[in-house]
Amino acid sequence: MAQVPQRIFDALAVRTWCGLSLRALGRAREEIDAINVYPVADGDTGTNLYLTVESAVAAVEAVFAAYEVGAAHTADAGDGPSLAETVGAMAHGALIGARGNSGTILAQLLRGLAQVLAVDGEEAHTDGPGLRLALRHAAESARQAVAHPVEGTVLTVATAAADAADGAEGDCAEVARAAYEGARAALAATPDQLPALERAGVVDAGGHGLVTVLAALVETFTGRAPDPGAATVPHARVERGPRDRAAECAGEDGDGNDGPAFEVIYLLEAGDAAVARLRQRLDALGDSLVVVGGDGLWNVHVHVDDAGAAVEAGVEAGRPYRIRITHFGHGDAHTTGTGRPPRERAQRAVVAVVPGEGLAGLYTEAGATTVLARPGEPPASGELVQAVRRAHAREVVLLPNDAELRHTAAAAAEQARTEGVRVALIPTRSAVQGIAALAVHEPERRFDEDVVAMTSAAGATRYGEVVVAERQAWTTAGICQAGDVLGLIDGDVALIGADVTEVAATVLDRMLAAGGELVTLVLGDEAPESVAGHLEARVREAYLAVDTVVYRGGRQGAPLLVGVE
Repeated sequence: MAQVPQRIFDALAVRTWCGLSLRALGRAREEIDAINVYPVADGDTGTNLYLTVESAVAAVEAVFAAYEVGAAHTADAGDGPSLAETVGAMAHGALIGARGNSGTILAQLLRGLAQVLAVDGEEAHTDGPGLRLALRHAAESARQAVAHPVEGTVLTVATAAADAADGAEGDCAEVARAAYEGARAALAATPDQLPALERAGVVDAGGHGLVTVLAALVETFTGRAPDPGAATVPHARVERGPRDRAAECAGEDGDGNDGPAFEVIYLLEAGDAAVARLRQRLDALGDSLVVVGGDGLWNVHVHVDDAGAAVEAGVEAGRPYRIRITHFGHGDAHTTGTGRPPRERAQRAVVAVVPGEGLAGLYTEAGATTVLARPGEPPASGELVQAVRRAHAREVVLLPNDAELRHTAAAAAEQARTEGVRVALIPTRSAVQGIAALAVHEPERRFDEDVVAMTSAAGATRYGEVVVAERQAWTTAGICQAGDVLGLIDGDVALIGADVTEVAATVLDRMLAAGGELVTLVLGDEAPESVAGHLEARVREAYLAVDTVVYRGGRQGAPLLVGVE
């Protein structure tokens, strides 16, 4: 379905752009990871960019949520956040969530953009000339944040985008399209500028990520993403992993395994003068130095051999926190700790996202580590990574239980793997599929066999849902109004009705029409008391040899979840 275009760059356009960027990076993440050879061939650029934008999206959504809460409690809450508030939140979210070299640079690009768009806090939107100016400032501020800019990287792509935008006439759509085309052309030329890319036969991974983000900007203003065929840039499909390519790519650039051993990243509260001194000290300690931010809060990224010295330099400059140290040689991530010996890891665990407290209890009783997804508050990948760490196992099966979380879960799995955990992601799209997978889980089996059995059980489970529409909307079953009861089957709206019990019965009949042996009903707090008994009786009377099991899901955001195995 085409995205509804935003004709001007206002708060809603910022929100739309962030969401589209996150989805696009989710789709491109593995491809970007696969071509990551510079400055270190550690195969995580796509994941880092995704995590950075994910943090920006969370910050923007928090701003809109605050206005929606205000509107529900007061008559003069306003129409929504301003452009200045929204781009400010976007920039701050990217800053505090920036990961890796390219993620840190992208955070500065977004900050540079926001600095122009938020100059006049009273303006509700900007136009084409305003967007041109913002793209130029973004490219220049990102280049200034890098201690030693290198051509053929994301910096080159950002500059080319700004140059192309400068020559564009017209509205935001024309400017965005010109910036995208300029960036795409510059990306295709990066192997000619950077020997490491030429040897590997790939384009710059960070630049590829920026082109992806700019394609989302075009879609924001036009309602359609650029033609995928036109957006394709030449790069080699290399079957070997990025670490295997590192030795081949090492050369006079010093961009292979001979470089610094550690990547050090931390947030820093410090003044401008202290940060200027910090830059000088870190520049002497290592390379790939990027310091972004301002107004007392900074994100520091550097590659060094002496990780302790890099952290100590931050302590002298101000207050460093969220310290992350990654050893390139071993691919494991470390954070500051107490020095106590770690407890023994379990062999295998299951980590699952669940929509309500009732299901969280059910999953926990079955031995799973749970992440609660409250209505309207999907978990970020960082929360999933933390859950994997809490599980403290060598092998983890991850159940996202939501189709919208597939990219988030994939990014979390990739991050957990860098920490030495073997992770298998089963693409469950509903909590009832997760229940089916968990029912056949056997930790004593070989990992691969267990994953296959759980995947088969989840895949054999059809899932339905009964929800109440919050607003008027187009659906696959027609136009619904606020308050209508919607019956969904396998993610699509199958019918629109007025009564939860009646809609639930119809959904169940349609799902059982294709056969089934077990019906799983998960009742939310909003479900009528009689609905479970009504549906159980219907199954007994109309579907012989079909069993029914009922669970209480609590505040799960939907009156009813249905599974048919």
